[in-house]
Amino acid sequence: MRIDTIQPAVGANRPAKRLGRGIGSGLGKTSGKGHKGQWARSGGGVRPGFEGGQTPIHRRLPKRGFNNTFRKEYVIVNLSALASLEAGTVVDYDFVMANGLAKQVKDNAGLKVLGGGELNVALTVKAAKFSASAKEAIEKAGGTAEAL
Repeated sequence: MRIDTIQPAVGANRPAKRLGRGIGSGLGKTSGKGHKGQWARSGGGVRPGFEGGQTPIHRRLPKRGFNNTFRKEYVIVNLSALASLEAGTVVDYDFVMANGLAKQVKDNAGLKVLGGGELNVALTVKAAKFSASAKEAIEKAGGTAEAL
């Protein structure tokens, strides 16, 4: 490939709309703007959400909910994600992130293990929180659940 052969994709570039070039073009005289009025003027039109002076819908509807500034968000991992690991593996936050077993959460408060799925391998799991079913399943499989 050479820089002088690069072209935009077919259909990506359209020719400019040539306005006011005679009646035969279909865009002569008023240039597609109709007759008079707010929309025919230069700079005409209204801002998005404007309803002609009526109180707009975003102001008529009540506000709802709030953002809890003290909320703690955890990186969540289910037991089903840990089932394929070898016995004796130490599973902690760094291990989970390094192996892509859970989705990253911004400003997280650590790892939380949930009891979704089956676990048949003895693992040492170190996390900030465990659900009751997850803790029970880990210990039933012969592993240990250490809360940090």
